[in-house]
Amino acid sequence: MKRVGLLLLVLFSVSAGGCVIPMPDCRAADAPPAEGAVLPDFKLPVSPLTEENQYLGVGQAGSFKVDQILADIVILEVFNMYCPHCQKEAPNINRLYGIISGRGDSGGKIRILGIGAGNSPFEVNTFKKAFDVPFPLFPDEDFAIHQLMGQVRTPYFAVIKINPDGSHKVLYSRVGSIGEPQRFLQLILNQSESK
Repeated sequence: MKRVGLLLLVLFSVSAGGCVIPMPDCRAADAPPAEGAVLPDFKLPVSPLTEENQYLGVGQAGSFKVDQILADIVILEVFNMYCPHCQKEAPNINRLYGIISGRGDSGGKIRILGIGAGNSPFEVNTFKKAFDVPFPLFPDEDFAIHQLMGQVRTPYFAVIKINPDGSHKVLYSRVGSIGEPQRFLQLILNQSESK
């Protein structure tokens, strides 16, 4: 019965064209990370799924920071399962993941992850299953990460370049759709080479 109610709530949010309940991600963004700046300092718990930890190149226990992911570029999406724009964007991000995975030269260098602003582990898992999301998603049930990210609207995307010395900087920071996935990938590859 809970699942039917949750499904109806999600469907209502899509038809209503906005968030169903007032959440911080529905308010105007304060100050997301600026391009050229560093990402706010936060940790994510390692996934209970071994394949997700292998994908990110993190250990099997504890927590990690985004700049500890074994990649040259990390694409981070802040979403909310009740956000109709996030639901609409899910197929684009899945296609982007597929394009990246299919590239021999950058498949191991670019990683994608999502953070569910205000979402519980159950809600994040429901979103993952409903939209067949192939990359790791993490709950941010208390909005702690969302607040560090400037209480951005959703979906929000940040692209982080991780340097060989472990330092990092934000290459891309925007609210809204990534647009056509192949074009977006080319944009971030060009930006990563020029900076």
